[in-house]
Amino acid sequence: MKLVSLRQSLSALRLRTFCLLFAAGIINAVGVTLFLAPVHLYDSGISGTAMLFWQLTPEPYTLSMFLLLLNTPLFLFGMKKQGLTFTIYSLWAVLIYSVASLVINAFFPAAAGASPFAGDDLLLCAVFGGLISGVGSGMTIRFGGAIDGVEVMAVIFAKGLGMTVGSFVMVYNVLLYVVIGCIFQSWVMPLYSILTYCAAIKTVDFIVEGLDKAKSATIITARADEVSRALSEAFGRGITQLSARGYYSGREQTMVYFVVNRFQIAKMKAIIQEADPNAFVSIAEVSDMLGSSVKA
Repeated sequence: MKLVSLRQSLSALRLRTFCLLFAAGIINAVGVTLFLAPVHLYDSGISGTAMLFWQLTPEPYTLSMFLLLLNTPLFLFGMKKQGLTFTIYSLWAVLIYSVASLVINAFFPAAAGASPFAGDDLLLCAVFGGLISGVGSGMTIRFGGAIDGVEVMAVIFAKGLGMTVGSFVMVYNVLLYVVIGCIFQSWVMPLYSILTYCAAIKTVDFIVEGLDKAKSATIITARADEVSRALSEAFGRGITQLSARGYYSGREQTMVYFVVNRFQIAKMKAIIQEADPNAFVSIAEVSDMLGSSVKA
């Protein structure tokens, strides 16, 4: 049984994904080694922890070494919960990130004290370092892996601690920045590093979910067929109807579930209003979608 599962996991691996993760690892390394490390700003998660260890240890110890030493055990530890395919993709991304960091540091030593692109401007380094590393991290997540082991720790331990995955990651990063401030007796770099973290998080959201987030509309109407027909003719896509009953009135009604992009909301509202002026409509953001029938 285990052999069959292993074969299935290996057969799920794709060369295209390895190539995309290769690019993601290099992008992440560019953000960290060309914007953050030269001015002693810190990335989040295990990457930030590796940067701290790198600064505190003698010269022979490299950022690349700490990235591999800290991340690899965490991904292997989480393999049972996350799966072999995820683990292989993640280790590949971390390996590329580590090797790319080593190569970049050979040409642009972090000890130079200034970013080759943003100089010693901490704000520019914090923002663009976060944006660029966020692109790399977001690409890794989007294509089935992770480039930082703290995310695996969060999945494994957050529930047992009564926390969400996002809260676990945030607490880890806050503690990391507090430790950095205490060690160096300065809060300037940790505070700028928080800007880096915020920029990276928003960029990851953008890469993973996209700019044009979909919106789901839940429509409670007594004229479900008319509303559905009008929406279908206008947008040309599938519509779901669900039976519903009013709690106070006790009347049987139909709930229509429909997904549009944000540019189509006004048009959708107008169509519903025309088909049934008494319809109740609630609109929510959709984080992810699968299936062509819900996209324009």
